[in-house]
Amino acid sequence: MDKEISPLTGDYTGKQISTLQNAVYIRLTTPLGSWWADGRVGSLLHTIQREKDLERVAQLAEQYAEEALQPLLDDGRAKDIVVNAIQPKNGSLLLSIQVTDNRGQVFEFAHPVKLI
Repeated sequence: MDKEISPLTGDYTGKQISTLQNAVYIRLTTPLGSWWADGRVGSLLHTIQREKDLERVAQLAEQYAEEALQPLLDDGRAKDIVVNAIQPKNGSLLLSIQVTDNRGQVFEFAHPVKLI
């Protein structure tokens, strides 16, 4: 069990969790190569924050998220990860991520990405 990291604040909440929520959060919010413990942890999502709200940006965000979360599949902590981008055309993008862990439990995670 891990201490929960709040996706809204980035701080510990004091709750204990048994999902991959923290691993997903860290991999999506950390710029690729900047994690102190492992340079392979992180994503390129921060590079699209200055992109216009175009359809191709949603596809790019999905690809970056899938690449960032691939190590969870490679090391056996997750069985399946599905990433979908929801683009309301209001200068933001919402990544809807469904993770099935190695015990078969499904966890839903929503990750917002700001665009211009």
